[in-house]
Amino acid sequence: MEIYLPIAEMPVNIFLIVALGTAVGFLSGMFGVGGGFILTPFLMFWGVPPPVAVATQSTQIVASSVSSVLSHWRKGNVDFKMGGVLLGGGLVGSLLGIQLFNALKAAGQADLFIALSYVIFLGSIGGLMFWESLQAVRAGGSQVGGRRREPGGHYWVHGWPLKMRFQRSKLYISAIPPVLLGLLIGVLSVIMGVGGGFILVPAMIYLLRMPTSVVVGTSLFQILFVAAFSTMLHAITNQSVDAILALLLIAGGVIGAQLGVRYGERLRSDWMRLCLAGLILMICLRLGIDLVFTPADPFNLVIEGVE
Repeated sequence: MEIYLPIAEMPVNIFLIVALGTAVGFLSGMFGVGGGFILTPFLMFWGVPPPVAVATQSTQIVASSVSSVLSHWRKGNVDFKMGGVLLGGGLVGSLLGIQLFNALKAAGQADLFIALSYVIFLGSIGGLMFWESLQAVRAGGSQVGGRRREPGGHYWVHGWPLKMRFQRSKLYISAIPPVLLGLLIGVLSVIMGVGGGFILVPAMIYLLRMPTSVVVGTSLFQILFVAAFSTMLHAITNQSVDAILALLLIAGGVIGAQLGVRYGERLRSDWMRLCLAGLILMICLRLGIDLVFTPADPFNLVIEGVE
């Protein structure tokens, strides 16, 4: 059963899109990521124009994140104070990101920049995460990083000024690193259409030294509001949000997120990270292949005013 997408200007199978939204929602709830780094490339593989894929899938991130955050909040696994600091940087980053995105789109380089950004970020993060997780699995440990990292342990960023106390995370650190981290996630959210969890979660664990138990819920809390703000910016400035595609993705995403939260609690953390890293690298490889090989239709000439 197919339906026509007015903004993407293409027909799609309803059941396949809902299934894709469910799968991404499941991963969102299980790993604490928005899922945009998976969904955006898959929509692009399906033929959805990159600007539309980036803008539209952010709505699915919002829906799945709401569902996941509620589940983690009921379990007491959300540090709202840390989430608020990350969110402050994220909103500013989103404003900067939309300016860069619009400039790239005006120059006709948005598609290429989006693809290159995915290859660079997914390749780097996925490679590092895969190596670290593989070492942890070989060591037989279930703690992050293959050895126990005590929450609140001192690190070089902890000596910065403007310190704040985050009681839920048992931290007393400078607010500057979380703000800068949120700023980066905000920029990536607008340009790449991602929640940024694949960067935010490792950074919260290894850089901020937050306890693993509150990382996933706090990450999703920040992702929720940044993704919503990014969607609004795209809708206002680019009119590139396809409402029909968004509704189909949301329908599957909300269900998948609840299942992901439940299933994720049964898996060892090192195996979870290894699986996520493998998925990231596979997507990166596919995007890299598309950049290198000549497309079937290498030229696309559009003359203004001519149908």
